[in-house]
Amino acid sequence: MKVFKKILSILLRIGISLALLIFLLRQVDKKALWEIISSAHKGMLAFAFLAFFLNYLFCLFRWKMLLKTAGINIPLKRVIIAFSGGIFFNLFLPSTIGGDLVRTVDLSVYTGKPKEITATVFLDRLSGYFGLGLISLLALGLGYRHIQDRSVLAAIFIINIILVAILLVLFNNFFYAKINKLLHSPTAGRIREAITSLHQEMHIFRNHKSVIWNNLLVSVLIQITGPVVFYLTALSLGLKINIIYFLIFIPIIGAITLLPISIGGLGLRDASAIYFFAKIGLAKNLALALSLLNFFFVLVCGLLGGIIYVLTIHHRRIQHHQPSSL
Repeated sequence: MKVFKKILSILLRIGISLALLIFLLRQVDKKALWEIISSAHKGMLAFAFLAFFLNYLFCLFRWKMLLKTAGINIPLKRVIIAFSGGIFFNLFLPSTIGGDLVRTVDLSVYTGKPKEITATVFLDRLSGYFGLGLISLLALGLGYRHIQDRSVLAAIFIINIILVAILLVLFNNFFYAKINKLLHSPTAGRIREAITSLHQEMHIFRNHKSVIWNNLLVSVLIQITGPVVFYLTALSLGLKINIIYFLIFIPIIGAITLLPISIGGLGLRDASAIYFFAKIGLAKNLALALSLLNFFFVLVCGLLGGIIYVLTIHHRRIQHHQPSSL
């Protein structure tokens, strides 16, 4: 029954992604869309892809930092394999959650430390979300005179309220105790256990403040690079848009694609891009072209990750439960 529910859930998300894409493609001239994409400046597009790929290296470095702090000293090669599997399965599983689950299971099996691995993956994702929230606030402060749209303000407000709530529950004993009392019903048992486990594992990092700060700095860099990639992609299409709009819109779009209702954020990302960039007068076909080109970057990196993951199956089986130190 559980397997059936999981399959049904995945099929539902695939259906949502396809439905959104079909709907969006019906809103634009498909021939004109293809002409826009095919006429993109190849050199600038390659530069944008390089920046996109560099962002994955930053993400890998951030996770490796957390693993080392948690006392999980395994070879960089093994971390790369798990990370590659994560970005590959992000193409097929709900948002980034699917990829996080894959790398968590992969290294949990390898190290025999599921709680510690889960904590590093969660904190890795949380620090990324922190960077996203911070950049959205800073960009809004710098570019408020450029855009004063209520939906943009509301989105940034919601993003940061959620961030503050998560931080308080995980790192503040008072709020953690309050949440535990609220989750007293039998049906909330698993959620309560998950929060309790994460709260306890977070204590590993409390005595490593320098690592936390370094991690957050890398996260801010990652969240700045994302809008820069979109900006460079826009330049490849001949679009001259103030970069402040990318710094405001892309974190919001990124937060929306975290919702586990589509596959790899496909469709959801594109619809969000069209909606927000319409606020500065960008035509639907140009906004969709911009989003699809960035999804192409996701696809290429995901496939590269898949190749690495598949080619190392034998290596993973040999080293099953045999982690070695650096």
